[in-house]
Parts: sequence; structure tokens; C-alpha cells
Amino acid sequence: MIIRSHFMHQKRLKIQKQRKMDDNFGGSLTPPVSPYVIERMEMDMECCRPPFFSCTLAQRDGGKSFSADGYLISGSLNRLLLRLDPSPTGYEADTVDIFGFQWVTEMALVESPKLLFGLLRQKISCLEGLTQASSRDFGLANSLYVEADEIRQQCVNFLQYIKVFIFRYLESSRGLNDEQVHPYNELEAQLPSLLVEELYALTLFIGHLRDLSSNTLANFSIQNQGKVFPPSWHLLHLHLDIHWSVLEILHMLGDKMLGQVIYAHQFMNLTGKNLTNVSLFEDHCNNLLHDLIVLAINKYTKVRPSEVLTMYHYQCNCIKELWVLLIHLLDHRNKVSQTENFWSCCSNHLRNLLQVASGVEGACLSDATHCKDPQGFSWWLVTHLTMLYMFDRNGAPREKKQMENNWSFTEELLKLSSNNQAGILEENLRMHVQCCLTLSNIWDTNLNVVSVLWEYYSKHLNSSFNIPWLGLKGLASVSKSPLSMLEMTKACCCDEQSSNLYQSQNSFQLFLRILALQISKGVETTGMHPWKQLKGRIYSKFHQRKMQELSELGLQNFFSLFLVLAAVAGIEDVVSRVADLLDLLKPSKLSIAQQALIWKGYFAFLLMYEEKNVDISFLATKLSANFQIVTKEFYLKTTDHTRKVTLWPLLAAYIEAVQEVFETSSYLHLSEEKLLNEGFSLLYRACRESELNAALTFLQVVLARLRSIHNRTSQLLLQPHAPPNSLPAPLVAKERHLAIASVLWRNFFPFVKSRRLSQTPSPQIADIAAGFTLLAMDMPSTAPSDLQPQPLISMVQLFGWDDMVHPQLVCRYLTHLIQNSSLVDALTSLGCSSYQTFSVHSWFRCVLQQHMNQPLGFTEKMDSTRTVGWVNMEQLAGLTRIVYKLPEVENLLIEAQLDQPAVKEEPKTAVFVFIKAIGKAYSKLQTLGDKSALVSKALDYVGDIVKYTKPYLANKGPPEGLHLMYWTVGCIVKYWPLILSTSKAQQLLFRIIDCLLLPHTVFQQNKELPTAMLSAIRDNLSLYLQGLSAIIGQTTVQTTYVKQQLRNIIQQYFGRFLPSSPTGSGIVNHPILLALCESIAMPQGQTLRKAVLLVITENYMQFRAHAPPPRLAAVLSFIHELFRRNQSSDAASEAKLLLPTVLKCLIFVNEPQVKKLTSEVMRCIIENCQSSTSCQVCPHLTSLLRQFIQEYFGIYDQQVYSIMEMITALNCSLVINLIPALSQTLKDTEHKRGLGRNNSQREAYRRLLVLLGEEGQAEIINLEKVSDKA
Repeated sequence: MIIRSHFMHQKRLKIQKQRKMDDNFGGSLTPPVSPYVIERMEMDMECCRPPFFSCTLAQRDGGKSFSADGYLISGSLNRLLLRLDPSPTGYEADTVDIFGFQWVTEMALVESPKLLFGLLRQKISCLEGLTQASSRDFGLANSLYVEADEIRQQCVNFLQYIKVFIFRYLESSRGLNDEQVHPYNELEAQLPSLLVEELYALTLFIGHLRDLSSNTLANFSIQNQGKVFPPSWHLLHLHLDIHWSVLEILHMLGDKMLGQVIYAHQFMNLTGKNLTNVSLFEDHCNNLLHDLIVLAINKYTKVRPSEVLTMYHYQCNCIKELWVLLIHLLDHRNKVSQTENFWSCCSNHLRNLLQVASGVEGACLSDATHCKDPQGFSWWLVTHLTMLYMFDRNGAPREKKQMENNWSFTEELLKLSSNNQAGILEENLRMHVQCCLTLSNIWDTNLNVVSVLWEYYSKHLNSSFNIPWLGLKGLASVSKSPLSMLEMTKACCCDEQSSNLYQSQNSFQLFLRILALQISKGVETTGMHPWKQLKGRIYSKFHQRKMQELSELGLQNFFSLFLVLAAVAGIEDVVSRVADLLDLLKPSKLSIAQQALIWKGYFAFLLMYEEKNVDISFLATKLSANFQIVTKEFYLKTTDHTRKVTLWPLLAAYIEAVQEVFETSSYLHLSEEKLLNEGFSLLYRACRESELNAALTFLQVVLARLRSIHNRTSQLLLQPHAPPNSLPAPLVAKERHLAIASVLWRNFFPFVKSRRLSQTPSPQIADIAAGFTLLAMDMPSTAPSDLQPQPLISMVQLFGWDDMVHPQLVCRYLTHLIQNSSLVDALTSLGCSSYQTFSVHSWFRCVLQQHMNQPLGFTEKMDSTRTVGWVNMEQLAGLTRIVYKLPEVENLLIEAQLDQPAVKEEPKTAVFVFIKAIGKAYSKLQTLGDKSALVSKALDYVGDIVKYTKPYLANKGPPEGLHLMYWTVGCIVKYWPLILSTSKAQQLLFRIIDCLLLPHTVFQQNKELPTAMLSAIRDNLSLYLQGLSAIIGQTTVQTTYVKQQLRNIIQQYFGRFLPSSPTGSGIVNHPILLALCESIAMPQGQTLRKAVLLVITENYMQFRAHAPPPRLAAVLSFIHELFRRNQSSDAASEAKLLLPTVLKCLIFVNEPQVKKLTSEVMRCIIENCQSSTSCQVCPHLTSLLRQFIQEYFGIYDQQVYSIMEMITALNCSLVINLIPALSQTLKDTEHKRGLGRNNSQREAYRRLLVLLGEEGQAEIINLEKVSDKA
């Protein structure tokens, strides 16, 4: 109610005043307002809404950095600086609504300035009241928010009206003469002075931003993005609008008055103090800057050093916009009226902050604000203010161009930051230098910055520049390789800056970035003059004592510095200076780590030479000489082992660095061969196994890189057009390649060749040998004389076709080469047509010897990929695939009519198919010449196979190797009987028999064959027996010898594999029995069967007197199993051979098991004989039994009759046929005794005859008649 009464009182005063003016001027200045005019005014206000600060960015802002309602995007600032109408389409009506009242647009400010400013202050007070009310009564929140928004718009509208009025209606300068002046003109003349006074009063009324309550300032960080904001938010942003509008109005007043100073006369008369528009602008601007810096200090308390570039100095976009407005306004006034620019004003405040800080622990910019780190804050603020220069007057990002710098103040900051006495921490220094780097990137060149920083870092080169709380990221480390040193250099010379530089690089590296940036910028603008200025300052800091004081980290920083200088300045001058400085150091006083670092540093320069396409002879000669000195010490036997271990990291560093040179070089035409001196030949011979691996890897890379680049260069020679200017001349490059190849042959190949016959070769040796082989193909003239005139063939013979080379090396070596079409073509062109045969032979040997040197107890289930000393199964499978693709092998399979796709990748299966294919192909040949050729080729394929087995036999294992060897040779014997029967192959056959089947140990009774060997023979003996029996079937001169050896083999191994008793599986799985059963369908089956039975009869069934042979039951079981499984085609011979012994067993052996087995064998013999003859009774059996009766009846008559009874059960006719012989033998026996009839014999005989039916009864009667007559 009080406020409303006040408004009514003001309105009455206004009406009275207007009436008085009507009386004076004879008419009303405020005409009646029609509804149409009111509507038009409302539309005008809506369309021409004055700009104001807003934190929210709506969709209509189009992703811009500032709000479209602000002073930048709306163009308000641009119109201000260009002296254009602040609101071109606004305030065009005759009246204007200000604070809810209608005023004459052209006269209101002249007539009622104090009243209007009073209303403004009243509205501000009202908004403050709403702020307090909103915190107490949440029920009225929505209505209060709307009212607060309306009040703020009224205030902003009034401030905009002042600007429009000044621009449109205020006359620049009107003097008041003594003549009578119209009262309005007098008021108008006093308006500028009144405005200055009212603006001053307004600034006093609203106070400083920093003095606002914490609740109000908290609205800077409000997260609500809706359209309704609390009254406190509107109050805070209204303060920003007022502070900025005061500066705008004062600036417009100055422009409107054409630079004339406007004095606040009434204020001066009352206070006696000067107050002008200029002083008020400066004071208010300084106060506003002061407030903004205080707000930034409050924000800085939450900034971590690592976030210096990502945490901004403003709490919201409104503050950011206000900073940009001040930057453009102050810099504009500086250009127009030579006032202080933005940087000058801002730097003055920061200097005050730093000056206060120098006397106390913290710095107080105001009574309420405390800054603990004024230096860091100053760097942070200057950096982010510089970034705001990126926005133009319209708030849009502008292209990078020359910007106003603040180097003068920044140099002061740098001197404070690098003050040694202050003892600044790395975490702070890193932040300061990172800010300086950002400024250097934006501002123009300033070499003083580099000088100030170098003055500090030249005294701290040995420092680690670590930050403890960063952990591993903050630890200083020596670069691991020259390439990493060069990469770090490139990073320092790169214009792009990542946000994590604080964590990834220390302050010294950031300084190097500044150094590179300043020199690069200077070179672009003024040539090499900046470098000449800096060179003396940098070089002068290094002298002999300084160089000797450098630690390992110091040397690292030393090289980092000069690498950057070489990258941005003249490389040759820098490298020459580095060499001179390093020559001041004595190697004897340097640690190995320091020497290695020096070598790495040199190599980093050398890599830079490569990139810049500069010959490296100078550095390469220097490095290789040092390397050779160290390798000589490393090679000497007098050098202590500990010393060698210490020297190895230095040598390894050289090897790795040379490898990087070859890997990064584009054409290897810059004298790289100078790096490969004689020191390597000493090094390889002195290396231990672990050290050798790294050295061999290096050689592999060099060989591969040389060949790759050489082939690429050769392609350039074939092109008709000339290469681009950036490429070396092909002939020059080729000459350098030949030089590198010659050095490799001279200094590296002798060692590789010496490892050729190693029994534990490294896989890398095979790879390197393959590389040298391809090098011999590409550049044959560079090979040594002992490989000439055909170095390619010589190399393949040395490493691929020589039987003395370990199969692991051969397998890996050939895998690289056979599938290389270029190498195959080269071999063919050289006339080496037998390369396929030799390769197949090597593959065959690799398969046969794949388990050589394998530890005992090893099984395939363990780890087949661990291949130190034996062949890698994957590589062998790969070589198998390659061999089967050779035309020679493919044709062989086609001739043998074997399906090639059915061949598995498993090498053992592939060997079986290959052996079988040769045997089948030979059997299909017709002409003697073709057969002879294939025999020769087959012998070439297998080679001296017995020789390959000697390692297995000598080492008595491993079991897998012995089994594979016996199996493979057994397949050859089985499937090549026709080949082995020839005169060319008989020597191989005899060696197989003598070495594998009948070694000397077999005939020595006091020695036993090794268990593994005996097991291998057991598993594969059937292959040999079948093959040898087939060979015997061929009509050759040596058939008798082979036949005898076959019997010897059977004799030796029948007993060895025969169990002591017939129980179990020992009999049925006997290898000889298996051989007999498998080969029954073959022609050689009968030969083998006859030989086996003959050996058994002669050696395992012979009685000593009446004592049976040992293991008789097992022998009989074997024979029985043989007869059970198949029948013989020559039963008569077998009966003649076996039946007498079987009958003898029945007489002399009473063991039930033996008797049973004997009976079964006798049954089989009789049945076989009977089935093989067309007669009712087999005459061969009759003869054998008659002989048996005559031999044993006299003593063993009862056993004979018992045996006859057994035969009767089997074949009654057979015994019937023997009645005459039995009767006659009985009579003869009685006659010899001379005692008359032998009743016991006759009774036994009578029982037998009873079993023989009618023929037996007739013989009984006949015997009785004879007895009666007698």
C-alpha cells in the first residue's frame, strides 16, 4: 500500500507538471493515448526487446557460445562501437512505457531524470524484497518469479531507453546564452551532467558485485534450465545489466558530446570533489574488473593444477560475456581516445595482487577474498582471458589472427615463477609454463620469454621435474630408444596441444614446446634472425664443467633440448655443436647408462638426418667406431664375465638403434652400411644364448628391409619415366644397397654359416639363412667367393639339402623358400632342375628325424609348440603342404592313381601316401629305362635312410622317434619290394636288415635290445616280414641271402615276442602272427608262412632227449592260432614239417595244457591235409603216421594206441588205412620179444580196432585166427 501511494503521488505530480507545461506552451505534450496506440506500443516492445544477460542457451541460439538475448549476439556491442542506434526499430512511438507509466518518448528523460532514476532504484529495492520473500514463502514462488522477471524487464527497458534517448534526442553541445532560454532547453542542457550524477548515484546504490550476498551469487551456478528463475537470479543478472549499461551510457555520452568532458556540477558543488563522465567510467570500469577478478579468485579455489586449461574463470556465460564486452570496449576506447586498453587495466589489478602477495603468505584483493596462489591465479586468468579474444564483437569465433598480447605482464610473471629463491614446486611451475605455452601459441613472437625460462632450466638440467602425487605419470624417465626421443621432439614441435599435457609432459618439455614455437614463428616472419639471437644464449650455458656435471637425466634433457633446436633450426650446425660438447666428456668417467644414452641421442639425430634426407656418414662413422671398441672388449676372453654383463646393455642399445634406422629409412641410400662394421662379427661370437636372440632378430630385420627397399628401387629402374625429385636416383640407391649387402655377407654371414651344423639351432638361424639366400638371388655379385659362381644354389645346398643340417633348421628354411616363385624361377634358370627332388628328400628326412634331440618322456600331448632342438609340428605340416604342391610330387600321385585331396596335413600320413605312390607308380611302368629312372629317383628321395636313424639308435630313443623310424622304413620295405629287388637298391635293403633288424646286439646273448627299440620293432615287424617275403619272390641273385636273413629275423624275434604262457593277448598280437595273417591273400604269404613254421620247428620245438623245449605251450598256441585264422595252400609240406614233432609232444609231454594244444594242432594239420586232397585218405598223412608208428611203437606202444584213438576221432578212415601197419608192427614186436603174445598190447590194440567199425572187427577176427594157428 505504501508503494502504491507513492506511485499515485508521483503520478499526480507528473500530471500537474504536464498541465503547467501546457499553460506555458499552449498545448499538452502528452496527448491522449488511444487503444490502437497502446496495442502498437506493446507490439513494438515485444519486437524490440532490449538485450540483457542470460545464462540459458535456447535452441534459437544455434549452438553459439552466448545467448541470443545478450549484448553480443544481438549486435548491441557492435552498434555501440560503431555509433549506431542502439535500437533501430524500437521506441518509435510518441510515448513509451517506463515502469508502468506512459511517457513522451522525446522528452521524458529531460523532464524527469531524477524521477525515473528514483523509480529505477525503487524497482531494484522491490526486486530485493522479492528475493527475501521468495526464501521465506515457497507458496508464492511462481507469482514472485513472474513479478521478478517483469521488474527486471522494466529496469532493462529503462536503461535501453536512456541509450536510445542519448543517441536520438540529446544534442551534442548547446551553449546557454544570456538571452532568455526556453526552460526545456535549459533542462536539456543540464541532462548530461544530471546523467553523470544519477549514474554515479546508481552505482553507489547497487554497490559492488563482490558485495552481494552469497545466496545471490550462488545463482551463477544455477543448474535449472527452465524458463522460470527465482527473484535472486533476476536480481543478480540485473546487477550485471546495470554495471554494463552504466559503461555503455557513459561511453555514448562521451561520443555524443564529441569528447567534451561532462562535469557533475551539482555533485561537485555539494562535495567539492571532481566527478566527470571520464572519471566515472574509469572508476566504474576498474571496480567492475575488480569484482570480476574477485569472482574469478573464488572460482580458482576449486581449480587443480592439472585442470588449468579446462576450468574456466567465469561462473556462468553471463560473466564470460561481460568479460568479452569489457575487452572490446576498452580496446576500442584505447584505439579511439588513447585510454588504457583492457590488458593494461587488468594487469594493474593483478600487479596489485602480486605486490600484496610478496609481503604476506596469501594475497587479499578485498577484505573478503583471499588468494593463496596469486601467481598461479594470474597465469590462469591471463590465459583464459586471452582465449576470450577469440570472439568478435558479435560473439562469434573469429579466425586466428594477430591478437593483442600482454607479454609485458607475462614476462613479469615468468620472472616470478622462475625465481630460484622462491623454490617453486614442479606442480606449480608446470602449470605456469603450460599457460605460457598456450599464450605463445596465440600471441606473436617474444624471445624474452624463452630467455627467461632458459635462465631457469639451464640451472636445473639434472632435475627430474617430477610431481609425486601424479604417480607413474609424473615420473621422469629416460627415453628407451632413439625413435622415442625423436617422437618426443616431434611432439614438442607440434602446434596441436592436448588437454592432458600437464600429466604427460613435465615443465622442461613444455619449455621445449615454447622454444620450438617461438623459433618457428620467428623464422616464418623474420627468417633465421630469432635463432641467431637465441643461439648464443643457449650455447653459452654449456662448458666442460657443466657437461661433466650432467647426470643421466641431465643428458636426457640435454639431448631433448638440442633435438628440438635441430628440428626447428639448422640441423648440421646443432649436431656439430652437440658433438663438440660431448667430446668434452671422457668415456672412462661415464657410466654405461650414460654412454648408452649418448649413443641413443646420436642415433636420434641420425634418424632426423634420415627424415631430412641428409647423408649420415659423419654420425655413422663416429658411432660405429665407438661400437667396435666396446665389442672388442666384450669379445676378449680376458674380460670378466661381470664386465660383459655390464657392457651388454650398451651393445643392445646400439643394435636396437641401428634396427630403428633401417626400419625408418625410406631408401637406405644415406651410407647406412657404415653402421654395420666388423664389430658385429665379434659380437655374435661372444653372445650368450639370451643375448644372441636379440642380435639375430636385428639381422632378420636388416635383411628383410634391405631386400624390400632394393626390390622397390629396382622397380623404379624399370619405369620409363624419371622418379620424382623427392626420391633418390635409382642407380645411386642401388649402389648403396650393394654396399650394405656386401657388409652383411662379410660381417654377419660367417657366423650364420658356423651355426649351420648346430644340434640345437635357433629358428632365427633358419630365417636369417633364408634371408641371405634371397639376398643371393637378388644381389648375387655381393656374395662371398666361396659361394660363387652360383651363390643361390650354394646357399640352398648348404642350408636346405645337406643331410648334416639339423631337420628343424631345414624344415623352417625350406618353408620360407620352396613356395617363393621368384626363387623357384631363379633355380630353374640356373639349370638346377633337381631342386624338387632335393627338396622332397629334405622333407622326407625332416619327417623321419622330427623327434631328434627330443627329451625322453616327451609326448605330443605336452606342448608341441616348444621347439628348442626338435622340429615344430606346425612347420613340418606346412612344409608337407608345400611339398605336395610340387609338380614332381603331383605327377607321381597322378601316376599312382592316388587321390591327392585325401592326403592329410599330418606328415606321417603324407609320408605313407608318398611311399605307397612310388611303389604303385613303379609297378605300372613297362620300360626298363623308366623303371631304372624311378629307382634312382626313389633312392634320391629317401637317401641314406639308415644314416638318418643312427641318432635314434645311438640315443636309444626317444620312443616316438624310434617308432616313426621303424614304421617309415617298414613301409618302404613293404611297398617297394620290386624296387628293393633291383641291383641299385639291394645295398639299401641289406643295410636296413643289418642295421635295423639284425644289429650286432641281437646276436649277443649277454646284451638285450633297448626297450624302446624292441617296442618299435614289435609294432612294425610285420611290415618288414611282408616286404622281405615279397622280395624273396623276385628272381634275383641275392634271393638266397635275403631268404636266410628272413629266417634269422624270424628266429630272433619270434622268441623275443613270444610270451611264457599262452594266456593273454601275447599270442594273438604277436607281430609275426599278424604279418602272416595280413599277407595271406598275397603271393608272398606262403613264403613267409613256410619260413616261420620252419624256424619254429627247427628252433622252438626240438626235444633234448625226452625233455620238451621251453615255452612249448606258447609255441603250440601260436601254431594253433595260425591254423585257426587261415589255411595253407601247401598243407602237405606243413604236415611233414609239424606232425612228427606234434606227435612227439603227445608222447613225451603229459602237461594237460600242452596235450590239449597239441591235440588241437594235430587236428588242424589233419583237417588241412584232408581238405587239400581229393582222395578219401591223404597219402602224406598215412606215410607220416606209418613212420611214427614204426619209430615209437616198440617202446611207447600204449601212447601210440592212445594217439591213434585221438586220430580215429578226427578221421577214422585215416586210422583204418593204418590197420595193416599197426598189425604188422604188433607182430614184429612180439617176435622180437620172443615171449609169445603180448596180451596188454593186444588188448590196447583191440580197443582201437573196436573204434574202427567193420574193418576193425575184421582185423580182430583175423588176429585171433592167426593166434589160434600159432
